[in-house]
Amino acid sequence: METEMAMLSLDNPVFVTYMITAGIMLLKLMLQPWMTVYRMMKVRAGFRSPEDAQKSLINPTPSSDQLKPNEYVERSRRMNLNDLESIPGFLLAGFLFVLTGPSLLLAQLLMWGYVIARAAHFMAYSTAQLHDIRATCWTLSSLPVLAMAAYALLSGLSA
Repeated sequence: METEMAMLSLDNPVFVTYMITAGIMLLKLMLQPWMTVYRMMKVRAGFRSPEDAQKSLINPTPSSDQLKPNEYVERSRRMNLNDLESIPGFLLAGFLFVLTGPSLLLAQLLMWGYVIARAAHFMAYSTAQLHDIRATCWTLSSLPVLAMAAYALLSGLSA
């Protein structure tokens, strides 16, 4: 039990790497909806529910047009959905990976590789780059997660 607790300690640089990269990705996951709200308020459009287009302090001049899809807002929503599809897998695979006691270099390459690839994906998506560029960034972010999951699986099978 002591060994497991030592793995989940600030004395373990692999765990610290995970903690930092997971923290960054959790912030990204939780801040993306704020970007969507900002965009909705900026263009006063892209609202989803009928009650959103009712008169209020935040929406003093409502219009039924506010309920129509707005590409500026929808792009942010799609980025959020993409995060919801990707980041939880990283968080879980990374945690299991830490428990296997990998080398620090391998952990840093995989975890920081994921964060950098997701940052590139965000930039590509937010600036409406070609699908090929977004898909490349997404692929580069999925490979570290697959590697960590496979590493954890193989470690479990060989235990």
